[in-house]
Amino acid sequence: MGGAAGGKKYMGWWGHMGGPTQRGVVTYILSPFEQKPFAGAAHNAVFNTARRVTSQIPYVGVAFGLGYLLYTQISAKHAYLTSKAGHAAEGAAH
Repeated sequence: MGGAAGGKKYMGWWGHMGGPTQRGVVTYILSPFEQKPFAGAAHNAVFNTARRVTSQIPYVGVAFGLGYLLYTQISAKHAYLTSKAGHAAEGAAH
């Protein structure tokens, strides 16, 4: 009956279990008045965005160019086919 958990000795709160104090731990603290949380944020945002956009130009530019070429050729063909000359050339009778 001598090994039951009885809770007769207080062991302390979390992290303070009554053992020897820890040595060799260095903590650095910076005052909130000395911090600059947005230091360089606008500069970094502009140049990082520009770098990312320019790195994507070869991929987006090729797709945009092909899409524009396709759109202009199809629009011209559609305009021709819906014109009087296009109807006469295709032989469509309405």
